Parts: sequence; structure tokens; C-alpha cells
Amino acid sequence: MKPIVAAVVMGALALHAHAATRLPATPDALASAMRGARIVLLGEVHDNAVQHALRAQALRTLVQAGARPAIAFEQFDRSAQAAIDEARRARPHDVDYLVAQAHGAAGWNWAMYKPFIALALEYDLPIVAANLARADAMHIATAPPSTDVPPALVRAQEEAVRKGHCDLLPPEAVPGIARAQVARDRALARSIAPHAERGVVLLTGNGHARKDMGVSRWLDVPSTSIALVEDEQDAGAFDYYVVTERATRPDPCEELRKRMKR
Repeated sequence: MKPIVAAVVMGALALHAHAATRLPATPDALASAMRGARIVLLGEVHDNAVQHALRAQALRTLVQAGARPAIAFEQFDRSAQAAIDEARRARPHDVDYLVAQAHGAAGWNWAMYKPFIALALEYDLPIVAANLARADAMHIATAPPSTDVPPALVRAQEEAVRKGHCDLLPPEAVPGIARAQVARDRALARSIAPHAERGVVLLTGNGHARKDMGVSRWLDVPSTSIALVEDEQDAGAFDYYVVTERATRPDPCEELRKRMKR
């Protein structure tokens, strides 16, 4: 999920039920936390350039030390996998060409994600298109509720949606958005699970990285969850977290309020 209020979602969601360990905001510390894990859920605040740079440096440190994980992207829909693979065959080292062929959505700041793609191409690491397509998520949002999702998880996701959208959504919109969020978690889990044996790092928003209600709920193997947050209070249900400086941005709740009025 990539709502306009991505910057404030984690503050609204923090549960503190899980005793997360704070890491220094250094590439070495972050690489050490990832080392040896079969699946790493590596969170982010989507528009925070400092966090992206730190994660890219940490992954490079990990790879230079000998690790060869697949790198999975929330930012690529699963339907783009064939195009990504063909782009790699046609132009093995062309990051811009790969993003263009995969039809990366304009809503993502691709300058922040290209260093990860470049690292994968440089070391011939698998690039995994992991996310549910927007059209599929919209279909699920408007379909009848699934019966195989625990009611407690549904309630938690609905509360997260309300808080993550600054309590501005119409009540009738909340259940569908929550269902779409669960569906994205499940799709991300299905995408990365086949790569667990070699190791895989999923680049994703902090909400998907949560251990209590995110991707890990749908995995059959253990995972390591790491959040990169902008405030200590946002360090909720993760194994590890890193606090970075806050990105400069307009008030996301005010931006959402204006958007909804339009």
C-alpha cells in the first residue's frame, strides 16, 4: 500500500507488543542484522531518501561479503516478472531500460530504487516482482470478504487503515481497503517464499514488514523484520528497527484532506 499518508502510517500503527531491537543507523549494523536470514522484510518510509541510501549501502555491504540474496520489490507488480527477465537478457546492465520495460508505476520515485536494481544487475542477483497488481487489489477490495483471514487480523488491518488515513476515510471504504492490504501481504509472501533457500530481501513499506499483521503472517518459514522509521515511537512489531532523520514533506493528513475534497 502506498497512500499519500505513508509518512505517518507507522506512528499510527505502532503496537509495541513485540520487543524490537534498535540498531545504529549504519550500513554495517543493518547488514549484520540481515546476515544469515533466509527471508528479510526490509521496511521503509517510501519517500525517505536517507533510508533508501542506508539500505542500499547495507545491501551492498552484505553482497560484497559474499551473500547472494534475491532482491524482491513491492514496487514491481508480479505481472511484470516476464518483462523484467526479458529486459535483463536484452540489456543486462541497463537499469533505466528494465524499469521502462516493467512499466514501473509513476507514483514511485524510481531514483530511490534504481541503486537496488543496479546492485542486482551488477552481481546477477534475482530481481523479484512481488506485488499484487493494482487492478487485482481493487477487485479484491470490492469483492465479498474472504473467509480464510482470521477476524482479529481483519480488525487490526481495518484499524490500521483508519489511522493510516488520518481517520478521514468514509467508514464504508475501510473494509475494502483492509482486504486489499491483506491481499498484498499474501501476494508478497507468495512471491518471496520460493527464494527462501538462497535468501531473499523484500524491499517494502514498514506496514508490510510488520510481524503481527504483515507479510510474515503468510509465510511458512521464519523471517527477519527490519523497519526504518523516523521516530522512536514508530518501532512496533518488528525484530529490529533503525531511526533516521525525517524527510521534508507537507503535512500528509492535510494533503489527504485536500485530495478528498477535490
